[in-house]
This record gives sequence, C-alpha cells and structure tokens, in this order.
Amino acid sequence: MAALDTVAPLSPDLLPAALALNNDHAAELSLLDDARFRQLVAWSWYSAVIGPADALILTFDPSSPYDSPNFRWFQSHYPRFVYVDRVVVAPRARGRGLARRLYNAVFEKARAENLPMVTCEINLDPPNPGSEAFHAAMGFSAVGDATPNGKAVRYFTKAL
Repeated sequence: MAALDTVAPLSPDLLPAALALNNDHAAELSLLDDARFRQLVAWSWYSAVIGPADALILTFDPSSPYDSPNFRWFQSHYPRFVYVDRVVVAPRARGRGLARRLYNAVFEKARAENLPMVTCEINLDPPNPGSEAFHAAMGFSAVGDATPNGKAVRYFTKAL
C-alpha cells in the first residue's frame, strides 16, 4: 500500500480503491467498470496514486491505443506528449497539494523520457473553474476547444 502523501505507481492491489475514487467523481471524469479501468491502466504511460484512495492520476503517451476523442485530438496535433486523462483528489484529502505532487511526478518522468509537453482537457459544460485555475497555476495554456461526443471541453498544454 502507498504511504500517506507518497506518490506510488498504481499497483494491482490498489486498483479497486482507485476505481472507487474515479467513480466517486464520474461527473468530472467518467464512470468506468472494472474491466475498462484495468484496460486503461494497462494502456497507460504512467498511473499513480497517493494513499490507497486519496489521489489518482492516469496518463498516456502517443503510442497508446486509447480511444478517447480528446486523446485522439492531441495525437492529431502533436507528435510527442503526455496526456493526462484523469486526475482526482478525494474530498477528505484536498488542500494538501496532492494533485500538484502527482503532476510534478508526471513532469519529472516526462522530462526524463524527453517528452516535451504535458496535455489535458477540462470540461466546459459543466464548467470546472477550479480545475482551470489549478492548471493555469501549474503553467498550462489553452490551445483549443472542441465538443467531442456532445461534451464541450477546452484543451491545454504545458511545455516542459
């Protein structure tokens, strides 16, 4: 099990707790069943947690077969990047800098592998001003808007 506030790779024993955390925030992320969650983790470039279910991040690089239209948008615009598909912090764990810690782990790994940027999208409908403010503070800039599958999103990148 991951220690308190320590970023750790998402190991098989933590998958149920990580899936529960994801699904507790399905409105912001998307509801996943166990099979789909395991598939995404297997395809991921980097997946990590803090605590057994305090925070989660799931990322992909361009070689992934991930079928998300948002991921595909980045594939069509950039040759090399890390895509943050989902990052979530449990309400009880907010205010401790856990999302920042997860992102910093992604930045460090991306730099080590010479990946020049980190990307993500943020929902516009419903709006998520907290996420937009967080990503702006982390150095992300908006690079486009789209409405894949009828869901309005804004795309962001951060050069490393």
